[in-house]
Amino acid sequence: MMDIAVYVEGGGNSKDQKAALRRGFDALFSLEKTKARDKRLSLTFICCGGRQEAYEAFLNSLETNPTRLSALLVDSETPVASASTDLPQDGKLRVAHLRESAGTDGRGQGDGWELPDKLAERIHLMVQCMEAWIVADPDALAKFYGQEFKRAKLPLRVNLEEEPKADLYTRLEDATERTQKGKYGKIRHASELLGLIDPAKVTARCLRFSNFRRWLTEAIEA
Repeated sequence: MMDIAVYVEGGGNSKDQKAALRRGFDALFSLEKTKARDKRLSLTFICCGGRQEAYEAFLNSLETNPTRLSALLVDSETPVASASTDLPQDGKLRVAHLRESAGTDGRGQGDGWELPDKLAERIHLMVQCMEAWIVADPDALAKFYGQEFKRAKLPLRVNLEEEPKADLYTRLEDATERTQKGKYGKIRHASELLGLIDPAKVTARCLRFSNFRRWLTEAIEA
């Protein structure tokens, strides 16, 4: 059985937190996981905690598991060049962003990662952070948070990848602060929310999420 492994930024520091986030990813990408099983493939999301840890785990997998199709999925943190529907071209844009060592738009220091062009299609971004995916489905958020959820506080722009990371957090916290579940917290709420949001709605508002799903499907069907 061929192994497709996606090394993901996020999940906190504990084993339980990482396991919870993995279950969220499994639910969000359940269609792709079903396609993989039908092809007798294994699709696994490995939550690594910090972005540097995800990067290093990805590089280690490339070296120690050459038969595994390894991929990397991290936040962009800051704006990236506009996404392209041409997967190879967009891969080059994503890699160029992660190679930058200088900070941009308040990011501070960039990653400065060494990533070869030949692996560009395996490098993917949650733009500008995973919360862009979460706010793409206000209906799921309303169902999760219940009374006192303020849908109008969420970002209205169609392209959520243009929404600054800080604004995403602020708007999501403002929308949820008076609910029974309390203000949005990544560790407390993100894993469960990933399992509730509609991937079709995320695809419509986050092009690089769409590109990641396309890459996964092509990798499974190749």
